[in-house]
Amino acid sequence: MKIKVYGSGCSTCKSLFERVKKVIIENEITAEVEHITDVQAMIDMGFIQSPALVIDGVPVLAGHIPSEEQILEIIKLNKETDINREEKQ
Repeated sequence: MKIKVYGSGCSTCKSLFERVKKVIIENEITAEVEHITDVQAMIDMGFIQSPALVIDGVPVLAGHIPSEEQILEIIKLNKETDINREEKQ
């Protein structure tokens, strides 16, 4: 699983990045987490608001920082979606 946090590098964006990393570690989730601060990359992804969260290339959140519990639910939901996609192939 690849998780990317898009944001300009402001404190809000950094907070989301740190929360995501904490959730990954505390829940022993195998994932690569990256913080993208390139504004052009954000524009290319179509984001108007930041921070934004992308899991395996799919935008899942933009414009606010969810709680750690919400982040975990978003990750779990995406994991289930990936498993369903693999089963259909």
